Amino acid sequence: MTKTVIIVGALDTKGLEFAFVRKLIERSGVRTLTIDFGVMGTPAFAADIPREEVARAANADLTYLANGEHKDEAMHAMAQGLAVIVSRLYKEGQLDGIIGMGGTGGTSLATTAMRTLPVGVPKVMVSTVGGGNVSAYAETKDITFMPSIVDIAGINSISRRIYTNAAGAIIGMVQIDEPEAQNEKPLIAASMFGNTTTAVNHSRGILETAGYEVLVFHATGTGGKTMESLIMDGYIAGSLDLTTTELADTVCGGVFDAGPERVWAASRRGIPAVIVPGCIDMANFGGIDTVPAQYRDRNLYQWNPDVTLLRTNAAENTKIGEMLAAAANAATAPVTILIPLKGVSMLDSEGGRFWDPEADRSCFDAIKKTLKPGIPVIEMDANINDPAFSGKVAETLLNMLQN
Repeated sequence: MTKTVIIVGALDTKGLEFAFVRKLIERSGVRTLTIDFGVMGTPAFAADIPREEVARAANADLTYLANGEHKDEAMHAMAQGLAVIVSRLYKEGQLDGIIGMGGTGGTSLATTAMRTLPVGVPKVMVSTVGGGNVSAYAETKDITFMPSIVDIAGINSISRRIYTNAAGAIIGMVQIDEPEAQNEKPLIAASMFGNTTTAVNHSRGILETAGYEVLVFHATGTGGKTMESLIMDGYIAGSLDLTTTELADTVCGGVFDAGPERVWAASRRGIPAVIVPGCIDMANFGGIDTVPAQYRDRNLYQWNPDVTLLRTNAAENTKIGEMLAAAANAATAPVTILIPLKGVSMLDSEGGRFWDPEADRSCFDAIKKTLKPGIPVIEMDANINDPAFSGKVAETLLNMLQN
């Protein structure tokens, strides 16, 4: 069956370059479908889906967008229109892969559409910012970025090779056959941090022995977002949210902030979930010099030269507890909260640098006070990394999955 690659870009300013890539892709026997999201000049060639259709998909007036006085509105509208069209093409079975090329504007537009596609759909972005921090463009999706090296402005001795490599990449991605999976198992998503590694590894072993595959996500902001994105996309059967530390960064302004709605995906998707206030004793910052002034006299721990941990206090833990309970209250499938009374992390154990039972209790009390009646709360006289606790976490999730 012939595969189809969607080519997205501004055909007024970069039409020559896209024509070059389109020819290479089609020469390999792969079908192409080109979408033009340029608004200013005349397209270098006629797109299969013209800019007018992209604007209409966003309920926008192309004439208004093209007068040059509303570039911000044009960027937003064309990005939204492109996303609508790309999503529709995928649902209709007309998209096997997607490729875009551009500077910051083109990258923003193209990747907005790419992010509507599920993980696993080939996505290639040739970009002038491809060698830098592209997290804002990729977010939680598997977009392959290729640095353009030179600006995307003509065909020259450098760009010719880059464009050829990009065409070869998307051709290979859509044409390679995925090996048939053997004995596919239901997927469990688990959140982990260095301070909960022992607990997660123990729980994971129990779940894998019971016939599940466990995907572990590092709770670094991006990790939590990615985990929840996969839950919302329907890949995950159950959530082992043992490390909800990213909420501490939300409350304290740390660098691993995954947003205030972290922990909500399982409730919204309707899958069984275990929620643990894991590592809520710590918010994360960079090197010691990056810690905000208001925290300089607080309990700080240099985890490594580039990571400084702030011990959360009672007021902050109260907010975190309320956020955890709110997420559980929204559940449409079984949910249980487990609480380790002897510490929520490795550092938060008796004699440890972050041992503070009163601060922890503020979180635990807020959870129980805010939680709706009927949602189970299991308190154990153990540290989060004790085998008795992590074993109970796995057992609880298994019972919810199997009943």
